[in-house]
Amino acid sequence: MNTPDPTPAPPPGCPAHGLGTEGIRRLYGPEAEADPRGLYETLRAEHGAVAPVLVHGDLRAWLVLGHRENLDVVRTPSRFSRDPRRWRAAQEGEVTPDHPLSPMTTWSPVCNFSDGSEHQRLRGAVTASLERFDRRGIRRSVKRFANQLIDAFAETGRADLVDDFAEQLPMLVMTQIVGAPEDYGPRLVRAGRDMIRGTGTAVESSMYVTDILTQLVARKRELPGPDLTSWLLEHEARLSDEEVMAHVRLILIAAFETTANLIANALLMMLTDRRFRSSLSGGNMTLPDALEQVLWDAPPLTAVLGRWATGNTQLGGQHIKAGDMLLLGVVAGNVDPEVRPDLSVPVHGNRSHLAFSGGPHECPGQDIGRAIADTGIDTLLARLPDLDLAVPEGELQWDSSLMSHHLRALPAAFTPKGAGVTGSAPVTAPSVPLPEAAPTPVTPPQEPHAAHRSWWSRLLGGA
Repeated sequence: MNTPDPTPAPPPGCPAHGLGTEGIRRLYGPEAEADPRGLYETLRAEHGAVAPVLVHGDLRAWLVLGHRENLDVVRTPSRFSRDPRRWRAAQEGEVTPDHPLSPMTTWSPVCNFSDGSEHQRLRGAVTASLERFDRRGIRRSVKRFANQLIDAFAETGRADLVDDFAEQLPMLVMTQIVGAPEDYGPRLVRAGRDMIRGTGTAVESSMYVTDILTQLVARKRELPGPDLTSWLLEHEARLSDEEVMAHVRLILIAAFETTANLIANALLMMLTDRRFRSSLSGGNMTLPDALEQVLWDAPPLTAVLGRWATGNTQLGGQHIKAGDMLLLGVVAGNVDPEVRPDLSVPVHGNRSHLAFSGGPHECPGQDIGRAIADTGIDTLLARLPDLDLAVPEGELQWDSSLMSHHLRALPAAFTPKGAGVTGSAPVTAPSVPLPEAAPTPVTPPQEPHAAHRSWWSRLLGGA
């Protein structure tokens, strides 16, 4: 006969709900996702710069909270490897194929999962190929796609700046950069967004993206063009078709998630943060400076998987064992009191934030991401200078996960404007059929809509 546990269960909302059986706080679940920033500060107060945490399945890991400690991890691959095959929990069979972290920790032949000479070979091909793009040409493409997106809602006087703009623009631009047909863009937006959010059709969406990119690589092998896929194929590093496809996929998805969040977070701060608006309206901050401030205060990712200890070591006063997993605490490191004792002080022009990581695995496409966000926002505000939040700020909703705190919708109102600026049709789901071998595109579940001084002055004059 079982004896009932006399200890009463903690009430809902109590911090004890976020604790595992060993008294270690969970980084997943309702309590962690409700207030991730608050959780990070609790962990900092309890443990300092590096805190023990539990990830899905109550697997133990370390969250790096200190700015200096984060840089130590990313700059010393000899101590902290990017190869997930070192993860002791995976070696011991605790990470099954259906584990929530399996898609993000299953090794594939990409540069961000390698170290040493192999990393140099793969990363060299990616960096050299990205550097071949004319940044002015990229900005022209961003402006064209941004105007097409704006044309779709300019006459209505209302828009969801997340669903109608921020989440579509990066994938449309990146589709062109990798050399995919332009009409694939909206489909890849839907599939990529569905895959990242982990919906019931995420697996099908992931397979769709992989199949489309596999076909793309095969076509570019036969008919190369001035695009990233072709340049990866012809690079002297001699990447295999599988390696090229894996890197194109990685770049597409990484650029989509991070740049979409950057645009959304920047627009949110412009519409809601009086201090931020005042700095802009007073001429104390340009648009590029504004984006760097967003990358400090509201980076696209809150934490990043992962690094794995190559041997027993110490970090931030904690004893790290070989095979332990570490998560880079981007948000926590960016507000570390050791580097930012007063968060009200602006950080104009300072790029030492952790948003793009650092060391040998620093994001190679960060300047392209900045160009997409900068030019996209510039175009939006030039067209619709009187944008204003259409709902009370307190009604905005967020989706949180282990790695991100994602604005669900950003309803905005503005004076209706005439469309047709681009002379082309607005971006919509294409009717052009996919190649014969491609699967039927996944249609994710419908979700509810939840620096030029002159136009900054018009936008922010009342701030």
